Amino acid sequence: MIRYYVRTFAGNKQTRLQNQTIMAQSPEFNRFRMDVYDIVAQIPTGHVLTYGCIARLAGWPRHARLVGRALKHAPKNLGLPCHRVVNSQGRTAPGWAEQIGLLRLEGVAFRQNGLIDLSASLWH
Repeated sequence: MIRYYVRTFAGNKQTRLQNQTIMAQSPEFNRFRMDVYDIVAQIPTGHVLTYGCIARLAGWPRHARLVGRALKHAPKNLGLPCHRVVNSQGRTAPGWAEQIGLLRLEGVAFRQNGLIDLSASLWH
């Protein structure tokens, strides 16, 4: 069912908003979201995971963007280390300058180009 909703996000803004509401209420999406939260909560200090890795671990490969959406709307009281999630190239989230500082404080390795050194910091 999630795959159907993801495919229907194309279209005008009103259609996308309606589809997002339907998907957010889906029991399948709620299970996916809880799996994402469980995985992110386990990422140890000094390591990172990519959105794609989390999607695969949750059983939904090719749904990296859905991981991002789930984390964007994660309840603050869960205390998830969302700053430890990066994209597949090692880039941090755009518009979240604090993420780099948090990762540096934890000892995450960065390359000279400013990307995270995934070979050194990716959690396996």
